[in-house]
Amino acid sequence: MRVEIWSDIACPWCYIGKARFEKGLAAFAHRDGVEVVHRSFELDPGRAKGDTAPVIDMLALKYGRTREEARSMEEHVAATARSEGLGYRTEGRDHGNTFDIHRLLHLARARGRQDELLDLAYRANFAEERSVFDPEILVDLAVEAGLDADEARAVLADEGAYADDVRADEREAAELGATGVPFFVLDRRYGVSGGQPAEVFTKALEQAWQGRVITPIGADAAACEAGGSCELPQAGAHA
Repeated sequence: MRVEIWSDIACPWCYIGKARFEKGLAAFAHRDGVEVVHRSFELDPGRAKGDTAPVIDMLALKYGRTREEARSMEEHVAATARSEGLGYRTEGRDHGNTFDIHRLLHLARARGRQDELLDLAYRANFAEERSVFDPEILVDLAVEAGLDADEARAVLADEGAYADDVRADEREAAELGATGVPFFVLDRRYGVSGGQPAEVFTKALEQAWQGRVITPIGADAAACEAGGSCELPQAGAHA
């Protein structure tokens, strides 16, 4: 069974959702029979390459909030991430165009190292003091994931390298009706939207494996939408 996951490295709910999906997959009896493929989705495709801004400033501007309110929004997401055992910094992170990261992830897929690079990129973006919008840091991450430094550097220098693959993923997302991420598609028969709890993913995997006619499981969970909007759960709700 194939599970395809559309996500963006700039999306905190994708970071959280990946961890939750992996916990759900670990509890699935047929986990060894599941192939996971990560696909590209840009939250802010219109942002120019090299145009970065501090996340707190971006949130304040986007939502019309004060910096203090934006910081509180980030703290809420950080608490959810930390509850899943993930590191999360609320200060010192940048927001920018992620197209180059997606191109490099396609190289990593071709070399069998996609999941390793994605984990490293998420960790660098959300938990560490490393900007994923710096090409040299991307090369460092690629090497850590097991890729060749010269090949990674050549891909980043050639703006056409893997660009068609990224665009193809994004067209497929649109055709499937995905307007936000993370978006999980199981054997092209069933979709799970948002960073659902681990047990929801386990149940979805079980139903897809059985090949039944299935209906959506669970209400939509927190997700990030194209354009950069990241939904936050209401007070008292669970992410």
